[in-house]
Amino acid sequence: MTSRQPGQGRTSGETGDGGQEDGAQEEARQRGRDRGRKTGFAAVVALVRACHPGPTAAVTTLVTVLALVCGRDARGCVLVAAAVLAGQLSIGWCNDAADAARDAAAGRAGKPIADGALGVRTVWAAAFAALALCVPLSLASGLAAGTAHLVGVAAAWAYDLGLKATVLSWLPYAVGFGSLPPFVTLGLPGEAWPAWWAVLAAALLGCGAHLANVLPDIPADLATGVRGWPQRLGVARVRVLIPVPLLLATGLLVFGPARPPGPWGWAALAGAVAFALGGLLLAERSPRIPFVGAVAVAAVDVLLLLAMGTAITVS
Repeated sequence: MTSRQPGQGRTSGETGDGGQEDGAQEEARQRGRDRGRKTGFAAVVALVRACHPGPTAAVTTLVTVLALVCGRDARGCVLVAAAVLAGQLSIGWCNDAADAARDAAAGRAGKPIADGALGVRTVWAAAFAALALCVPLSLASGLAAGTAHLVGVAAAWAYDLGLKATVLSWLPYAVGFGSLPPFVTLGLPGEAWPAWWAVLAAALLGCGAHLANVLPDIPADLATGVRGWPQRLGVARVRVLIPVPLLLATGLLVFGPARPPGPWGWAALAGAVAFALGGLLLAERSPRIPFVGAVAVAAVDVLLLLAMGTAITVS
C-alpha cells in the first residue's frame, strides 16, 4: 500500500472530512463575496444620498436645457451636463462631509455619514474626485465659459467650508447661480456674454433658493452654532422673505429684455404674484404653504428663463 505524500490531492474515488471542509470553505468564500457585493451597492446608494440628489439633478437638468435652448450643439450640451453634474456632486459631497459633526449632533435622519452608512473620508474623497473632474469638463467649453463655471463651484465650496455660518451666506448662492448663464452663453460661437438682467435674475433665484433650502433647518442650525443670514433673520421673517428675490427675478425676466412683455410675460408675472401672495395669506393653515408658494414662483422664473432662449445673450 502506497502512502500519499504531502500536497497530493485525493483521487476521484476517495472520500473523507477534507471534502466537507473544502465545501464549507467555498461556501464561506461565496458568502463573503455576496456580502462584499451588498456592501459595495449600499455604499453607492449612500453616496448618491449624500450628494443631495434632488438639487443636483434639478440644477444639472436646468442648465443643460438652458444650453440647448440657447443654441449649444449636441456636444456642447453633453459637456455642459457633465461639467455641471460633476460640480454639483462635488458641492453636495463637500457639504455633507463638512457638516458631518453638526448633522450627528443635530440628530438629522437620512444623512449617510451621521447614520453610519459612510465614512467621512470616503465622502471627502468623492468630493475631491468630482471636483478634479469638474475642472477639465468645464474648460472643455472654452476658457471663459469654464472659468465662469469654476468660479460658481468655488463659491459653493466656500459656502460649505465656512461662509454658511456668516452673514454673507447668501453670497455664494448668488455667485453660483449667477455664473450659470455666462457658462452657457460664453460657450457659444463668438463667446457671447449674457444680458445683465439674465445674470441678476439667476443670482436672485439663488438667493431665494438659499432661503428656501435653509428654512426647515433653522432651529437645528442655531442649536449647533450656525448663524448665517437666514438663521439671523429667524423662521418667521425668512418665510415672508422667500418670495421677494424670486418676484424680483420674475420682474427682471419680464421687463429686462428690450422688447415689451407679451401676453405670456404678463401671465407669468401675474401667476408669480398670485403664488407668492397665496402662500403668505394661507400661512396660518400650514407652515409649509409659503414654501410651496415660493417653489411655484421659482418654477415660473425657471420657465421664463428657458423661454428666453438666445434672447439672454447680448446682441
